[in-house]
Amino acid sequence: MTVPAKAFLHWLDISAPGTSHAAVCRAAGIKRSTLAQQLVRGRVTVATVAAVSRSLRLPVVESISMFAPYRNLAEGVAQPTDAELLSQISDMDLLREILNRSAAAESGSPAAATTLSPIPHRASVRAWLDAAGPSELRKRLARDAGIAPQNLSAQITANRLTPELAVRAAGLAGVGLANGLVATGFLTPDEAGWLPHSRRDALGRTPNSALVALTAERLEALGRTLRRTEQDSAAAQTIWENLG
Repeated sequence: MTVPAKAFLHWLDISAPGTSHAAVCRAAGIKRSTLAQQLVRGRVTVATVAAVSRSLRLPVVESISMFAPYRNLAEGVAQPTDAELLSQISDMDLLREILNRSAAAESGSPAAATTLSPIPHRASVRAWLDAAGPSELRKRLARDAGIAPQNLSAQITANRLTPELAVRAAGLAGVGLANGLVATGFLTPDEAGWLPHSRRDALGRTPNSALVALTAERLEALGRTLRRTEQDSAAAQTIWENLG
C-alpha cells in the first residue's frame, strides 16, 4: 500500500523541518534513488513512512495514521486476545513449552521458562488469521478487498500480507487494527502497543490440554505444507526426467 507523495512530503516537512532528503534517507536506511523514484511516481510506500518514522524516533502507528488510508489505525489499537498472542508463538516454542511442563511434572519442580522466538515465525500470518476471526474471515477479506481468493492464499502461503490487507482483516475480525501488522513483521509488538511479555503471559495462562491441542493443530498444518512441498518437488523432478 502507498500514500500520496504530496502528503508524505507535507508530513516530512512537519516532522523533520529543514532536513534534506539525503539526510532522511541515510537515517532511515533507505537508498536515495528509492525515495526519489517513489516521489517521481507520486506514491510513497508505507514501509518508507515507517522507516522514516523510526529514524525520527516518532511513534510509527501514529505516523502512519496521518495518511488517509490509515486514519483509524491509531484509534483502533487494542491489546491482542490470548488466541492472537499464542498465534505468534512458533511451533518449536510450543513444543518446548510442552516438554518443559512435562519435565516439571515428572520432577515435581517448577517448569523452566520457554524463551520465545521473535515475531514473525514461519507461519505467523496464517496462524494470526486463524486466531483473529471466524473460519470465513479469509473469504470475507478477499471479497471486501476485491482480490481473487487465490491471490490472497498465495500471500498467506508465503507468510506475507500487505499492510492494507492486514489492517482490513483486523477490522473485519474486530481485533486491534495494528495486530495483523505485527504478525507480518511490519510492526514490532512494542510499536503496536502490546504489553511487555504478553506472549509469555498468555502461554503461561494456557492449560496443558489447550496447549497440546493447539500444538497438534499447528503440526497438522505443517504436515500439510510439507506434503504439498514434497509433491511439488516430485512433480518437478518428473518433468526434468521427461525432458532428459
